[in-house]
Amino acid sequence: MSREYGETWVYESLVGGIPGLNVPRTLAVALQFVIFEVGVLGLGWYYGTWDAVAAGTVAVVIAAIGSVEMHRLGAKNRLLGTPPEHKRLLFGSSIEIVLGVLAFIALVTYLFAWDGSLIDRLFGADPPIPVVYLTLLVLWDLTYRIGTSWWSAVVALWRAVHVDLSPDERATVRRLDAENIGFSVIQLALVPFLLTEPILLGAVVGHVIAVALVCGAAILLT
Repeated sequence: MSREYGETWVYESLVGGIPGLNVPRTLAVALQFVIFEVGVLGLGWYYGTWDAVAAGTVAVVIAAIGSVEMHRLGAKNRLLGTPPEHKRLLFGSSIEIVLGVLAFIALVTYLFAWDGSLIDRLFGADPPIPVVYLTLLVLWDLTYRIGTSWWSAVVALWRAVHVDLSPDERATVRRLDAENIGFSVIQLALVPFLLTEPILLGAVVGHVIAVALVCGAAILLT
């Protein structure tokens, strides 16, 4: 299975590109979850920000599931007999990073400049610096996975229109596109924490609907 530059997610390249570090993907995801969750629970206990623990835990779980899906989507797509243009578009363009950054900046702008009520509700009027740091780190991890999910959907539609696949590979990509829809649906676990935030609620639900529609179209056209 090729793991050359341009045929991996940026997330995979960062882990695999560290000299002397060869961490199995299952262990990498487990470490990601444990480190973040210990941080959420530890800071929640130390600073008494228990209102944020449940939301933080859900975000950590979704990000960990997103890491698993990135590994699965990456590995399965590298095995496909698609032309180099497909893999270059999916992996080498790094558009998932751009989408993740744009989503993250929009989220931070909303939280700290547009409406700070969610921050006040979860962390209080004067949130501790370590809590803010970990929150932003988890939110970036989450928005990056969401950006990857969206870009995978867009490329899936491009693949469905421009690439001819064998019957076996058509079945494989349909399953992958369905998995991407499944991951986006899992993100609806954030909805209970956003019921008083109509803009964020609309963004999350709208993203899920968009991924479902685009991946659904790819499945039908494949």
